[in-house]
Amino acid sequence: MSFGQSISTCFSKYATFTGRASRSEFWWFYLLYVIVASAANFTDMYILNSNYILTAIVVLAFILPVLAASARRLHDTSKSGWMLLLGLIPCVGGIVLLVFFVQAPTPADNQYGPGPTA
Repeated sequence: MSFGQSISTCFSKYATFTGRASRSEFWWFYLLYVIVASAANFTDMYILNSNYILTAIVVLAFILPVLAASARRLHDTSKSGWMLLLGLIPCVGGIVLLVFFVQAPTPADNQYGPGPTA
């Protein structure tokens, strides 16, 4: 899946927590989020000298699609979307989620639906 396809897919499934997301779909979308959030943070800090208003708007705009894409990525590895709650555990939770996100997908259909196309 290309960068553009990934972005359009994730925004078209803005708050869809069902189904599966391929590794490329998830990582391309997450890369977009990091770039946009970093640009907003830089703009807030060095250009606007504000209290991170632009950064807060970007984070609020992206929170649902990032959570939805993350849950669909976990579904692709045959794990429940509720595993995202591991991220609330300091230090260890983020590392465990990272390992889950980079795992190879389930090769066939699983309880969360058919495999993603790319």
